[in-house]
Amino acid sequence: MLSDVRQQIITSNAKYKEDVDKHRRQCRFSVGDLVWVRLRRERFAPSTYSNLARRKIGPVPIIAKINDNAYTVTLPPDCMTSPTFNVSDIWPYSPPDDGVITIISSESSSSDPGGD
Repeated sequence: MLSDVRQQIITSNAKYKEDVDKHRRQCRFSVGDLVWVRLRRERFAPSTYSNLARRKIGPVPIIAKINDNAYTVTLPPDCMTSPTFNVSDIWPYSPPDDGVITIISSESSSSDPGGD
């Protein structure tokens, strides 16, 4: 009976893992990659976190890989928190496009001096 229960638990846990892995975001970084880092309220000492503070810092380089789940990054000197982050708080940095951005505004077209 105990072996049947143990087998049922193993089967159930395998199904739970399969369901959770469908929604898991796999990110693997290497040393030198540029990333965005999310700063959570829990990382700061009480009364030092501001709701108006930046939520993400970046791009910052990864300087060390602890394991597949934790990385150490280079933070700005004014950031008084640990430089080691979980992979759930790190996003890959992608540079902006080199394309031309044009802003079309109705105000600029109506204020043309020759547009009578």
